[in-house]
Amino acid sequence: MRPDGCHTVFDHETATDDLLQYSAADIPTNSIGEVVDFDESFADYIPALLAGERIDIIESNDTFGWLLTQYEPIYDDSGKCTAYVGVDISMVGVMDYNAAFMKWIVGISLVFISAIVVIGLVLFFQDRRYREFLESERRRKQQSILFAQTAEALASAIDAKDSYTVGHSRRVAEYTRRIAAEVGKSPENCEDIYFSALLHDVGKIGISNDILSKKGRLTDAEFAQIKQHPVIGGNILSSIRELPWLSIGARYHHERYNGKGYPDGLKGDDIPEIARMIAVADAYDAMTSNRSYRSAIPQHIVREELVRGTGTQFDPQYARIMIRMIDQDPEYRMREDEHKNRPTAGSVRCDEIYHDCTTGFLISKQFTTIHLCSRPDEKVPREQSLPTLILFDALDGRVHPGEEANRDLLYLEYARVRLDGRIEEKNTRKVRVWTDPQHTDLVQADLSEPEMGQRYKIVAFRFRDHARLQISDETRTIHVTLALPDASRFLYISISGEHCEVHSILVENDPGEAGPDSIQRIADEISYIKGLPEGDVPNVQVDSWRSLSTEGIPVDTGMNLTFHAMSLPTARLVSHCPYIFLYTSDDGKVMGQNYREYMLMRLDGESWDSDPMSKTELTVTRTEAFTDWNAWRTGNRKGLDCTVRIRREDGTIVMDTENLGILLHSVTTLSGDAGPLYAALTGDQVALSMIRAARNP
Repeated sequence: MRPDGCHTVFDHETATDDLLQYSAADIPTNSIGEVVDFDESFADYIPALLAGERIDIIESNDTFGWLLTQYEPIYDDSGKCTAYVGVDISMVGVMDYNAAFMKWIVGISLVFISAIVVIGLVLFFQDRRYREFLESERRRKQQSILFAQTAEALASAIDAKDSYTVGHSRRVAEYTRRIAAEVGKSPENCEDIYFSALLHDVGKIGISNDILSKKGRLTDAEFAQIKQHPVIGGNILSSIRELPWLSIGARYHHERYNGKGYPDGLKGDDIPEIARMIAVADAYDAMTSNRSYRSAIPQHIVREELVRGTGTQFDPQYARIMIRMIDQDPEYRMREDEHKNRPTAGSVRCDEIYHDCTTGFLISKQFTTIHLCSRPDEKVPREQSLPTLILFDALDGRVHPGEEANRDLLYLEYARVRLDGRIEEKNTRKVRVWTDPQHTDLVQADLSEPEMGQRYKIVAFRFRDHARLQISDETRTIHVTLALPDASRFLYISISGEHCEVHSILVENDPGEAGPDSIQRIADEISYIKGLPEGDVPNVQVDSWRSLSTEGIPVDTGMNLTFHAMSLPTARLVSHCPYIFLYTSDDGKVMGQNYREYMLMRLDGESWDSDPMSKTELTVTRTEAFTDWNAWRTGNRKGLDCTVRIRREDGTIVMDTENLGILLHSVTTLSGDAGPLYAALTGDQVALSMIRAARNP
């Protein structure tokens, strides 16, 4: 830059067509040394340019067109500005690009705004539909709750027509839902089946109360009226067209699998599936509930009746599931419970022991708490007017004084415990009693409350062949430990007393369970395997249904599993025998991590699949060595040596055994990769010893 103008050192014009279009005129490139006069628009910048200073970007519109120009000083080694390099950018091009960019932005904005509008509209309508859906769901749930409450109320009203059938419909519905779940029905289907079962007896609305509650045998005419209740119920519920399955249970639950039922005499699979499930559950609850003409039937007899009716009265598939449910309920909890869901068990008014007794409360490993109040008779000393706990076992869970020889009841009384700590032993091996006068679990009564009499709190539990009671009044706690005669029989507690009224009885089961250290032993454990030789795995004594099992034995290609089995002295049923089962788990332990059980076979000839992956076919043959089941049970009590031959080929496991004339051939097929497979022994009221596994070559 010199006073006379810009002396050109180098000039380059970009010659590409897409940029030349922005030139205002055809401007030639300046030659080296050519002097270009300063334009008037540079007047303000010339002093700074001549001084070699930095200047801001210049916008000009003159000879060279509308430009933006950036001048950058070039310095020599001494730091002196010797020249400038300048770069021109056409503002026409900039504006063109800016216009194109703005069009792009506007277009994108319009698209974006349109998208927002569309999304907003979509969200608006979706929100509207969602609110409508929520409202519909709210109405549906409300209707579902209303339907459930109506169905429950209707079922309760039906059951209330006969005091002996209270709760029958609900229990049948629960059992039927469990059966449906066992065969793999979806939760929705199980719910539909539940309500169909809940209303299965709705037709009894049309039957006279005199007939429903009649004690004793019905006449033919009365039974003919009873047989109309399925038709009446089916007609009532068939009017609910939106729920067609409701009427199925009502109309067909008295059909029999062999075609000899009523009202239509349907046979086999012609009977709707729901009705076949309900028929089994209905029969089970009828047998296990008290009726006007009889008490509840003991569980083992109910089981035998179901076995006897399999394939004739009942669908074999659902009968087997019901039988399995019985086997998994050794404490007989799955039955009518007259105290269940009630705040109290009423009261008893006793002149003497046994004059009035409550139904027995089952005592197990679970902690059971009993609250009660006692009011003595007038003019009777307190020490002569106290409640008494009767500890006993009986098939029906009721006290039967003087009936110890009744084989149908198997009544056994262990002891009578007065709530002052006095005990009368009958069939215990040993009893220990001690009193803690410094401690009580019972809170002092509120003096503002009405007089309730003497209050007590009893905590009862057992572990195997020992039981413990903690009896608290407002001043002390009495501890009672009893050594029972065995670990197989049940333990019930019934409340009675002398010259008193026992009232406000409340029975609760706590969530905890007793363990080996919960009760200090006062007598040796009863063992039928102590001192017996052992084989490859330790001996086990199974005091109740599957209460213990042996260690798992790996099943590979084949082996012979041998053992000695002996039913315990308390065993009385055919099912009190050894069982063998197949399972898998990550650690090889029974009930270990990721435990899956595939089959269980009893040596009396019953089996079932335990996993959807498995299917078992069992063939039972009675050889000439078999005489009858009484002889079979006797042989088990004496003890016998058993051999089970096991062969495995991939997913097929074959087992063969013969014991006392019962020949069993079992084929279990696994549908998937089972991984490591194990066999183990268990049973019910049986001692297993000398267990060996000999591998086949």
